[in-house]
Amino acid sequence: MKDSNISRAIINRLPRYYRYLEELKAEGTERISSQELSKRMGVTASQIRQDLNHFGGFGQQGYGYKVDLLYREIGRILGLDEPKYMIQIGAGNLGQALTNYISQVNRGFVIESVFDKDPGRIGMKVQGIEVRDIAELESYIASHKVDIAVLTIPKDQAPEITDRLIGCGVSAIWNFSHTDLSVPADVAVENVYLNESLMGLSYRVTHKNETELE
Repeated sequence: MKDSNISRAIINRLPRYYRYLEELKAEGTERISSQELSKRMGVTASQIRQDLNHFGGFGQQGYGYKVDLLYREIGRILGLDEPKYMIQIGAGNLGQALTNYISQVNRGFVIESVFDKDPGRIGMKVQGIEVRDIAELESYIASHKVDIAVLTIPKDQAPEITDRLIGCGVSAIWNFSHTDLSVPADVAVENVYLNESLMGLSYRVTHKNETELE
């Protein structure tokens, strides 16, 4: 990697590159130019080249990119070449849907255990994973590798659970709890605000005619 100071915007585009390259592989495409990839993705060819040059380029002038090679390299950069062991806090409707989704996506993300405090959920199974009592959280982490913790709990519970996770050494959190978490600088948090996304879409629908006039 040429530059360790990669912008968040570039990092956010990498999964999109990976997705399009996966589609190209499935189609049997062996190589593609930045111009051709640009047409598919709606990103300028210059932006694509600039983004990839941060990680070594991977292309040849006049030849383009080998699809399989670029797919594997971006997967490696994203850390998809080795499994990421996850735990999930919250086994409600959203939590169960997320467990089902992750279990069906072959990306190396493995939910090892699910926790909840509701006695009615403890002991139930989601995708074959038994829901544990949240009281067992610390003892479980002490004896298992946990790369990422997923929060699908009410926002009023999130700060306490976050503190417990950090106290156990968990350094990456995928947060669906609809609240901003206060964490040390060395803890990575990816917030997913479903309601904000929906409200943004609502704005576009509401002001659709104004946008068209402009």
